Amino acid sequence: MTSTLYERLGNAEGITAIVDNAVDRHAVNPLIGPRFSGRDLPRAKRMGALFFCMGAGGPQTYDGRDLRTAHAGMNISEQELVAAIDDFVAAMQAQGVGTTEVNEVVAILYSLKSEVLRV
Repeated sequence: MTSTLYERLGNAEGITAIVDNAVDRHAVNPLIGPRFSGRDLPRAKRMGALFFCMGAGGPQTYDGRDLRTAHAGMNISEQELVAAIDDFVAAMQAQGVGTTEVNEVVAILYSLKSEVLRV
């Protein structure tokens, strides 16, 4: 039986570690860090982990704002999106996530591009 992406990423514990690491990277990333200044990073980590867990096939329920609403009016550029995805890749690699799973997550993140970029 094939395991879910959620299971392959280490369930809630593994995904929470990835999201925590990625948000920490976002906060110091020269391109996107200023967007995180003064933000509630613990909340961003909690909500991000819930969103990621649910999206990866976990039992969690994400009841936060949808991506389009959460990013409305932010005028996020494609370069900023790539920087954020790069932070997720680095966070996954730091957690020892395999190449197959990293590529799967990157594909999912890129599939959400239209929900995040400025419209």
